[in-house]
Amino acid sequence: MLDMYKPYMSGVTNYVTLNKRVLEANGHTVFVFTFGGEDYEDDELHVVRSPGLPLSVKDTGISINLRYSRAAQRKVRSMDVVHVHHPFLSGQLALRYARSRGVPVIFTNHTRYDLYAHHYLPSFIPEALSQTVLQTYLPSFCQSCDLVIAPSAGIAAVLRDLGVTSEIKVIPNGIELSPFQAPASTRAELGLPPDDLVLMYLGRLGPEKNLAFLLRAFNGVAAACPNVVLALVGDGPETDNLRDQAQKAGLGLKVVFLGQVPHEAVPAYLHAADVFVTSSETEVHPFSLIEAMAAGLPALGIASPGVGDTIVDGKNGLLSSPDLAVFTAKLVRLVMEPALRRALAGEALDSSRQYDINRTSGLVLREYERLAGQRTQRMRGWSGVGHRLRQWLP
Repeated sequence: MLDMYKPYMSGVTNYVTLNKRVLEANGHTVFVFTFGGEDYEDDELHVVRSPGLPLSVKDTGISINLRYSRAAQRKVRSMDVVHVHHPFLSGQLALRYARSRGVPVIFTNHTRYDLYAHHYLPSFIPEALSQTVLQTYLPSFCQSCDLVIAPSAGIAAVLRDLGVTSEIKVIPNGIELSPFQAPASTRAELGLPPDDLVLMYLGRLGPEKNLAFLLRAFNGVAAACPNVVLALVGDGPETDNLRDQAQKAGLGLKVVFLGQVPHEAVPAYLHAADVFVTSSETEVHPFSLIEAMAAGLPALGIASPGVGDTIVDGKNGLLSSPDLAVFTAKLVRLVMEPALRRALAGEALDSSRQYDINRTSGLVLREYERLAGQRTQRMRGWSGVGHRLRQWLP
């Protein structure tokens, strides 16, 4: 169950799609419950859409509602396990329709809600109050679920700090490794210079990604290393601001904005790069970083939950403090030391194997089976009690 699904694309959408595909390939039936998009032609089975009110006048694909259709409600109640991916709308509906009927509910925490409470609560609530509301709501919601999944140990710690005391299992995000094993396009085809060293960021161009910091660091790198470019793959509300920042810094030809690309094209772009860079401190367990590792890229990131759980400093990448001078110096090292890049790239490729979607989906499936089995045992217990009562009734 999730608030939004295709055609809206996000890390959560990809997570659900990949896990659904693997589970179905292993003989399981997986339903997706969401809002809106009734006119969208799904390319997969068992997507159950309830009517929703569009969240924006723009065609974002995001719709909301406070209830499912009657047919969707009945179907939810027939599930063996319900896995919810957003804690507010979908989370409450999971508790209403599934948990109340004894169907186990699992919640995966995909987002740093502690950092973005004001984005997920009504705009009329002041930011300071929204933090208080979240710190009250999230532990209570998690306590109502049978299991909470944290994609990284750092996020499990964040949840504990927020007051979550319910069971938490750390199960990392997974990806399909095979598409990232071989290049599919040339740099020229992707709009990248053929001979320069390419630093690449791939993801949303939003304020939470700290990309203004990355551009300032790159300005220092470009001054010392003339044959290097920064490629930004993605789109978002900060695109125009970042373009202006690059122009004012005299980096107009050094920063390449490649825009949003289809997910199936991501491996080709990563294979065209030499280094993956991210300055975000707000990740849970970033798919783009895992994908970069699977493409054999050394990475530089800031030590923080999610990123710090994925990069092992000096082994498969480099970690920096959020200090601009330190980050810039580490980026210069990656540019200037090809032997270091090669060593880190080999370890990154090895590290990526733990994120094989078949392995991570298997870990999730194990929890499904455990909770479903516990429910079966409870139902048998209730049935036995009922049978004994009937024997004693006149």
